[in-house]
Amino acid sequence: MYKVGLGVAVLAAGLFVAPAAHAQMKVTSDDIKNGAVGTKEMEANVFGCNGQNQSPSLKWTGAPEGTKSFAINLYDPDAPTGSGFWHWVVFNIPVSTTSLPKNAGDVKAKLMPDGAVQSRTDYGADGYGGMCPPQGDKPHHYALTVYAVDEDKLQFAKDDQVSAAVVGFELHFHSKAKAAVNWTYRRPK
Repeated sequence: MYKVGLGVAVLAAGLFVAPAAHAQMKVTSDDIKNGAVGTKEMEANVFGCNGQNQSPSLKWTGAPEGTKSFAINLYDPDAPTGSGFWHWVVFNIPVSTTSLPKNAGDVKAKLMPDGAVQSRTDYGADGYGGMCPPQGDKPHHYALTVYAVDEDKLQFAKDDQVSAAVVGFELHFHSKAKAAVNWTYRRPK
């Protein structure tokens, strides 16, 4: 009985340890740490906000085998809209790209790799649209997620006018892995 119990315990431990041996996708930024408070540089400069509207630098590692491209989105589930707010939607990032510089979300700066598409945000414009929670509102939570995608190009998301919902639909079916950096931000009264 002791040998069987020990064998089961060793097998069970192996099941929990084995996944840790494989690399997992991770995303980091020199500009914002996971769990930190967002910066004025990342705040929008519309709707009464007066930030610099700069997207943070990003680096990601651990994409699984079979990844053919990457996608990124930035979402605020706390926006007073009933459906949250999409601040950044990027897709068709070449698989050879594993980092983006600060302010890559500015479409005029042309810092994105060839082939990447920055689509329409809930601001109604392409590219990064920074944080702009209502003054005095509770801290809003922001999730910037990088997706490893199993297609070179998303099939329904063909241009920069595609909605975040359509890109999200595609990512639901074509993501092999994802990793996120999360932060909070609020504007005092």
